[in-house]
Amino acid sequence: MATHDHEILVPHPYSAETRASLESELAGLEDATLTIAETPDETLAGFETATVAITPRLSDEWLERADALEWMQASSAGVDHYDLDALSERGIVLTNATGVHAQPIAEQVLGAMLSFEREFLRARDQQREGIWLRTEGGELASKTVGIVGLGAIGGRVAELASAVGSRVIGTKRDPSSAPDAAETVYPPDELDEVLRRSDYLVLACPLTEETRGLIDGAALETMPEEAVLVNIARGEVTDQEALVEGLQQGRISGAALDVFEEEPLPEGSPLWDLPNVLLTPHMAGSTPHYFERIGEIFRENFECFVDGDLEEMRNRIV
Repeated sequence: MATHDHEILVPHPYSAETRASLESELAGLEDATLTIAETPDETLAGFETATVAITPRLSDEWLERADALEWMQASSAGVDHYDLDALSERGIVLTNATGVHAQPIAEQVLGAMLSFEREFLRARDQQREGIWLRTEGGELASKTVGIVGLGAIGGRVAELASAVGSRVIGTKRDPSSAPDAAETVYPPDELDEVLRRSDYLVLACPLTEETRGLIDGAALETMPEEAVLVNIARGEVTDQEALVEGLQQGRISGAALDVFEEEPLPEGSPLWDLPNVLLTPHMAGSTPHYFERIGEIFRENFECFVDGDLEEMRNRIV
C-alpha cells in the first residue's frame, strides 16, 4: 500500500449520515488517507496520528492527543468553542466554514422579516382559533434593514433584502469591503446610528468580547418601538434578560430568534410564551448542501496546505 503524506480524521460526534457524506466528498484526495472514527476511542486514537482533522468542536482531551496535528477545519462558521490561543501556541492552523451558511441563513432572515411584515404569526394564531379577522400587512420594500456584521452571511442577507426593495444599512470593521447591496455602512463604534434607523435589526456578527451583550437595554431603547430584532448570530450577542423585558414592555415590537444564551431554551423561559416572538431551534444554517460546501472549502484548502501556501487558505482563523 502506498504511503500517504497526510492522515485526515473525521471524528465520531458527526452522525453516521454526515460521516458518510464527508467520506464521499473527500474521496480521491491525493497525498491523503481518510480515517472515519465511529466511537470515542477511535477518535482519540485518530488524533494521535492525524495531521489534519475536520471537527464540529475541539475538546481538551482531543487536543492533548493531537501531537501530529497541523491543521483543523471547523465545520462551523463560529469558532468561539475552540481554544484559539492553544492552537496558536502549538502552531495548528484553524480554518472555519464561513460562507457555507450564507444562503440558508439569509433565506431564513428574509422569511422571518416577511412573517412580521405580513402578519403571518397573527394569521396562524387566528387560524388555530378559527377567527376570520382581516389584518393589514406592510411592505418590506418600504423598510430599512440594519445588519450588524456585513460578512459572508450579513452580506447575503443584504443582497436578498435589497432585492425585495428594502433600504440596507449596517456595520463592518472595514466599511470599504462591505457588499454593494448596503447603501450605508458604519464602523462598529457607530452602531447607535444603525440601531436608530433600523425597522429590522439583523445580528450576523461573530461572538467576541466586543460583541458579547452588544444588544443590551440601552441598545433596545435606541431602536424604534416598531422595530423587530432578528438574531442568527449567537445568543450571547444579546442581553437576553434585557431583551425579554424590552419585548414585554413594548420597547421593540418583536423578535425572531434562532440562538439563545442557553440551548436548548429552558422550558421556563418567558420567550416561549411571548406572542411577538418567533423561535427556531438554532437551525437557520441548515441546508441539504451543507457538507457538500464544507467539502469544497476543504479541498481548496487542502491543496494550499499540501503546497505549503498556508497564508492562502480560505477562512483562516489561526
